[in-house]
Amino acid sequence: MGKKVFILFPDGVGLRNFAFTGFKEIGEKLDFDITYWNNTVFPIKETLGFQELKIQSTRIHPKTPVLSHARKRVELALSRKRTNDKVYSTYRFPLKWNSIKDFLKSSFVTYHERFCATQRGWQQLMDQMYAAERSTSRYQEVRRQLMEHQPDLVFCTTQRATQAIAPILAAQDLGIKTACWIYSWDNLPKGMSTIETDYYFVWSELMKQQLLEYYPKTKPDQIFVTGTPQFEPHYDPDILLSRKQFCDEHGLDVDTRYICFSGDDQTTSPLDQYYLEDTAIAVRKLRAEGRNLAIIYRKVPVDFSGRYEQILKEYQDVITAVDPLWRPMGDQWNQVMPTKEDFALLVNTCYHSELVVNICSSMVFDFVIHDKPTIYPNYEQPQLRRRIRDIGQNYEYVHFRSMPDREKSVVWAYDKYDIYKGIKGLLDGELNPVPITRQWYEIVNKPESPEKANERIWQGINEILN
Repeated sequence: MGKKVFILFPDGVGLRNFAFTGFKEIGEKLDFDITYWNNTVFPIKETLGFQELKIQSTRIHPKTPVLSHARKRVELALSRKRTNDKVYSTYRFPLKWNSIKDFLKSSFVTYHERFCATQRGWQQLMDQMYAAERSTSRYQEVRRQLMEHQPDLVFCTTQRATQAIAPILAAQDLGIKTACWIYSWDNLPKGMSTIETDYYFVWSELMKQQLLEYYPKTKPDQIFVTGTPQFEPHYDPDILLSRKQFCDEHGLDVDTRYICFSGDDQTTSPLDQYYLEDTAIAVRKLRAEGRNLAIIYRKVPVDFSGRYEQILKEYQDVITAVDPLWRPMGDQWNQVMPTKEDFALLVNTCYHSELVVNICSSMVFDFVIHDKPTIYPNYEQPQLRRRIRDIGQNYEYVHFRSMPDREKSVVWAYDKYDIYKGIKGLLDGELNPVPITRQWYEIVNKPESPEKANERIWQGINEILN
């Protein structure tokens, strides 16, 4: 075998990209010796048959979460100072003051945000976090594993997880090259990087420029622009089912035109169930006008709240739930295991739907690959109360500024009646944001051969190691 590569899963979010696409197969064809360095609760070897090395100790240093929170706030404060842009304040996680312990932690974070918001202050927090993680038994365990197996590269599947700090530090301390995947298109402006590696892999030129802007220590030759594997299955024609088979499998009517409502998490859209209700009301109205329409509801896989149940029951005449094929392996959001089968389900849901309605989700790109448009609701619900996060601030985030034409990239619903008008206009051909949405997709993801992201990632790895 050729060069030995450890694929580090500090949590479960990387599985979708790097275990359930063609990533491993492509790497092995190029003669790489691939081991999945698994810090998650997911049984990769038992489930997938992949070569695996388990990290047994999952306990990070007790100081790491508060140091990371302070680091994030300092990063956001630096961005506010540099740009004079208030959007960075909206990225902050709320502080807790309910107990003496919470008071001390929040005071520490607040102090650094106010008085240490400099590049030096940021570096001191990073150094403290690294020192804390190097002092753990976990660090010693991963260091021993690296010394035993001697990989040529550690490739981390997300830059966000504090669980990644000790393995990356151990690799660097042993002179092993490190790289990481920037997990999502919205992460960099939000201050969501907890590790520093020798190399970085990003979706697009846009993300490359953001990485250089927000992390000025990074140099252009450390960055590989590859596109993202998460969209690759959409380009595989073998995944597509016939209309009849798809409908039969999910209790749908083959002659009905379906609107997909893709749910969002409670943080992003805490009143999401009411937007589903507004969509159901719009569909009922269109049905009353003689249109054979219904809704496929696809929940976000990490939502266990039960908040949609009443709406699903009340509108069962127009809504069919088609749940993602993810497997809960614990009670945390990052302990829900994706499956290869869900990729196929998502692709077919996009293909067999007319359009999608959701709150500011990247699902807009999954659908536009199939030339399907998106409606973004952008109004608040009457149930909005103090301490319930409004959805409007989501659309002001930096990553939405990548739209080539804000008004034309999607169909906006500025009130519940706009959902009705949007669906009607799209079905009648009076509205068509798809050409502009495609331009947006090509800004966010590498436009050349988007189905070859995994190949480009391995080309980058090969370049690092040769």
